[in-house]
Parts: sequence; structure tokens; C-alpha cells
Amino acid sequence: MYNPFKKRYSPEEQKLFKFLSYIKHFETLTEDELSLFIPCMYLRKYKQNEVVFFNGDPSHALYLVKKGRVSLSINIKDNMEELSLVEGGDLFGDNAFLDGAKRIYNALVVSESAELYVIPQINLLDIMENHPEIKAKVMYAFAELYNQYTKNVFKEYKSNFGFFQLGRVYDNNA
Repeated sequence: MYNPFKKRYSPEEQKLFKFLSYIKHFETLTEDELSLFIPCMYLRKYKQNEVVFFNGDPSHALYLVKKGRVSLSINIKDNMEELSLVEGGDLFGDNAFLDGAKRIYNALVVSESAELYVIPQINLLDIMENHPEIKAKVMYAFAELYNQYTKNVFKEYKSNFGFFQLGRVYDNNA
């Protein structure tokens, strides 16, 4: 049924809604809920080998990959070990949803160039604080992702038994 009072969104906003709806953290949000993030999304262009952030940096922003590829890695002694390669439609730096968090990996652009939407943490936290229904949906997606990560850790541990002390994963003092 046609509703003449329903807010209408521009074609550009519709494109951004579609883009966001493919990202796990945002997939269950309505257009009205997604519209709260649009004014906070800043498109930033990066060049190959440009660092987005380093392990230990404050988590001041969330990154959504529009185009390009970004390597997420950790430092192991003098080497960098790639954890993941994220590309168009992926999100990284999601610990920006947590106030006071620090980066736990490095992010480096590995494609010739990359276009990333950057959402400042202050905006994320403001939306979460003022819209508990959005916070609930995003945190549920977060829980699903971390459940999958935990399954992956256990699977990897079982296939490489003894490689590390699994009990340390649950040590909050580590």
C-alpha cells in the first residue's frame, strides 16, 4: 500500500543502503535505521601499501570497503602474518563499536588503490546510545560473527593440536 508520508530516499542513498545491507553488521537494519549512518560515512581513498591502522592504535573508526583490497595481519616476531584479505563489501575495524578498544591487527592496502567508507567511532557510539533497537541488531550480528570465529579457532586448534595453549584463549589477563 502506498504511504504518502513515508520518507523517500535519493538514488544515492538507495545505493548506500544496498551496499550496507550486504554487510553482516547492517543486514537486518531497515532503511530508516541505515539512514542514520549515511551522514557519518566519509569516503576516503588510499594508495597501495598505505597503512589504514596499526595494531595497538586506538579504534577510532569503522571501515567499509567500497573498492580495493586490504590485508589484515598480525606481527609475529619480525614477520607479518596475514589473517584475512578484505575487499569490496567487507567491513573491518569492527572493534570501533567498543568504547576504549585498541586495534588488534594491522590493516594495509594491498591493491593499487582502495576506496573505504570511514565511520568515526564517536558517531557509531552516538547512534548505538540513542537507538537501542539498532544496537541490539548490530550486537546480535557481532555475536554471530564471534561465535563463528570461535568455531574456527577450535577447528584450527583440533587440526594442529598442541600448537598453542587453548586455555589461554579464555584468560582475561593474557
